[in-house]
Amino acid sequence: MRSVYTSLFYASLPLVLARLLWRSRANPGYRERVAERFAFYPGPPRPVDVWIHAVSVGEAEAAFSLVATIRRHAPASILVTTTTPTGSARVRKVLGDTVEHVFLPYDLPDGIGRFLGHFSPRMAIIMETEIWPNLFTACRRRDIPLLVANARLSERSARRYARVRGTLRNLLAGVDIAAQTAADAQRFLAIGADPSAITVTGNLKFDTELDTSVRAGGEAIKRRLFQERPVWLAASTHPGEEKAVLEAFACVRSRQPELLLAIAPRHPERFEEVARLVRAAGHRLARQTEAGEAAPGGFDVFLLDTLGDLMRFYVASDVAFVGGSLVDIGGHNVVEPALAETAIVFGPYTRNFKQICDDLERGEAAVRVHGIEELAAAVDRLAADEAMRGDLRRRALAFVERNRGASELHWRLLAPHLGESFQSH
Repeated sequence: MRSVYTSLFYASLPLVLARLLWRSRANPGYRERVAERFAFYPGPPRPVDVWIHAVSVGEAEAAFSLVATIRRHAPASILVTTTTPTGSARVRKVLGDTVEHVFLPYDLPDGIGRFLGHFSPRMAIIMETEIWPNLFTACRRRDIPLLVANARLSERSARRYARVRGTLRNLLAGVDIAAQTAADAQRFLAIGADPSAITVTGNLKFDTELDTSVRAGGEAIKRRLFQERPVWLAASTHPGEEKAVLEAFACVRSRQPELLLAIAPRHPERFEEVARLVRAAGHRLARQTEAGEAAPGGFDVFLLDTLGDLMRFYVASDVAFVGGSLVDIGGHNVVEPALAETAIVFGPYTRNFKQICDDLERGEAAVRVHGIEELAAAVDRLAADEAMRGDLRRRALAFVERNRGASELHWRLLAPHLGESFQSH
C-alpha cells in the first residue's frame, strides 16, 4: 500500500508544484523556499533534540505552549516545521531565532531521509492529525520516538481512515497519541491505534497565555483606532461568511449606528477579495496596512489585512464571531477570544472544536447561531447589553482556566524519550 502511495505521489509532483505556483499568485510565500519542500538545506547538518511539526497557524498556536513547557523543563534544542507560509510567518514572529524552522518536506522517501539525516531529532512530535506514511515509517526505522500531540480526529476523518485500518495499524504501531478528548481517543482506537499508547491529555490551546503586551496593544487599538466605539470582530472568516456577516451588520447598524465591524479573513490571499465585497456593500472601508494604529477617519468596516495581529483585535473588540463555523469548515479556535475576554459567537459547524464549543454553549459562555438572522440578533443583543457580555466573558475565561494543564501532561509523555539528563531538570 505504501509503495503505491509513494509511486502516485512521485507521479503527481508536477501537479503539486503547479498548485504551489498557482497559490503563489495570491500569496508569494508559496513560491519561496521551495528547496526546503524537498529537504535541501544550506550548510552542515543541524541536529536537534525535539522536532515539532505544526501544519499551519492553528497547529502552531497549540505548539507554542508545548515549546514553552519543554523549555521550562529542559534546555532542549527545538525544530519547528510548518507546511503553509502563514504558519511559517507565525512561528517566526512568536519564536524567532529561539528555534530552528523550515518547511516540512513532501512525504517522499528521499526527501524525508534527507530531512531526518540533516536534523537527526531525538524525538518527533506531530501536532493534531497529520499521518504521513513515509514519515512515520522512516521515524520507526531510525528509532525516533514519535508522539501525535494534541491529537484530534473528527467523525468524518475517522470514517475515511477506517477504510485503510490495516495500513494505519502498522503506521501507528509504537506511536504515542495524546488525545484531546475521550471521544478522540475512541476514534483513534477505531482506526487501529494501540490502546496502551493513547492518553487523554486535554487541549494544549487552553494553556495559551495572553501576553501583557498583547492586551495593552489591544486596548490601545480600542482607544486610538476605534475611538472607544463598540466593535464586532468577524475572525478567521472563509468564503461565504463575509457576505453573511455584512448582511447581518447592515441589520444591526440600522439600530446601532455607532457599531463598527472588523473583518479578519483566515487566508491572506483573500484580503483583496474581501475588500471588494465590503466596498460593493456600500461601506466605508479602512485597512490595517493603511491605517496602522491611528484613526484613519470615518469608516464603517475595518479589514485586518496583516498576519499575527488577531489577538490584539480580539482584545479591542466587544463581540467576536469565530469563523469557519457558518460554512462547513469546522470552526476555528474559540479559546483565543475567551482569553481576550471578548463575548463569543459561533455558527453550527464546529467539529474541529466540538467539545469546547458544546461546553461553552451549554455553560452559557458563548452563543451559537444558525444563519444570518440569528447572527444579527445575537450581535445586536450583545452589543447593546454590557451585562450580558460581561457574563459571557467571565464564564468563558473561567472555563479556560478549569481546563489548563495539557502541556504538563504532554511533557510526562515526552520526558522518558529524551533521556535522564533532560528528566532531571
